[in-house]
Amino acid sequence: MSDDRRYPSRPILAASVAVLREGRVLLATRTRPPMDALYTLPGGLVEPGETLAEAALRELREEVGVEARVIGFVEHVEVLDRDEDGRVRAHFVICAHAAAWIAGEGVTGPEAGAVVWVAPEAVAGLPTTPRLAEIVQRAFTLARQRGDAAA
Repeated sequence: MSDDRRYPSRPILAASVAVLREGRVLLATRTRPPMDALYTLPGGLVEPGETLAEAALRELREEVGVEARVIGFVEHVEVLDRDEDGRVRAHFVICAHAAAWIAGEGVTGPEAGAVVWVAPEAVAGLPTTPRLAEIVQRAFTLARQRGDAAA
């Protein structure tokens, strides 16, 4: 598969992670299109040989310098964008996970323009990627169901 993310020949697999800490979630703004400047969960493309959870944790470390422990899979989100002619310009399948914070405060970098820890109810008031508030709420629900103190 080509590394070209525009006009892909097939959907591109990615993983993200909702890191939970003392009732807050870690969010970062994207620095590149699509959806640049919007808050989202840290994440990125899955590399060959990685599990979805491994990819999510690697991307978390690389993007914002945070360490976490995966609690579980939340759900997938599809980003499908077509151009004016109806051709698929972008198609990502992003597998979102919930995780408990271990270390790191979160730092900005080439892929994270701003990094914040926010209460789940505050997510809906931010400019975000599609369905982010819903994914965050589901991550907290999963953590509570599994008895994880991070929620």
